Amino acid sequence: MTSKQRSYLKSLASTMDSVFQIGKSCLTTEFIDAIKGVLETHELIKINVLKNCVEDPKEIADTLASHTRSEVVQIIGRKIILYKQADEPEKRKIILPK
Repeated sequence: MTSKQRSYLKSLASTMDSVFQIGKSCLTTEFIDAIKGVLETHELIKINVLKNCVEDPKEIADTLASHTRSEVVQIIGRKIILYKQADEPEKRKIILPK
């Protein structure tokens, strides 16, 4: 992902609300499966890591990216932005600049 594409995704995510909140149970297989499903339909999501979660947001973001085959766009404090391009071209909602 180029810096121009990353910047574009950051601008789109700035107006989004968090779709998920990670609490003290941190990452579970059900939670990861739910994120996979949402990434399939939305492509770009924002996740909020609550203060009662003991894990580091950067570690959580890396784990989520590897399990969901997505890319970490940005981590700001306790907010994670993930992007996964839709597999089928006709289902793509976000067209990245070149």
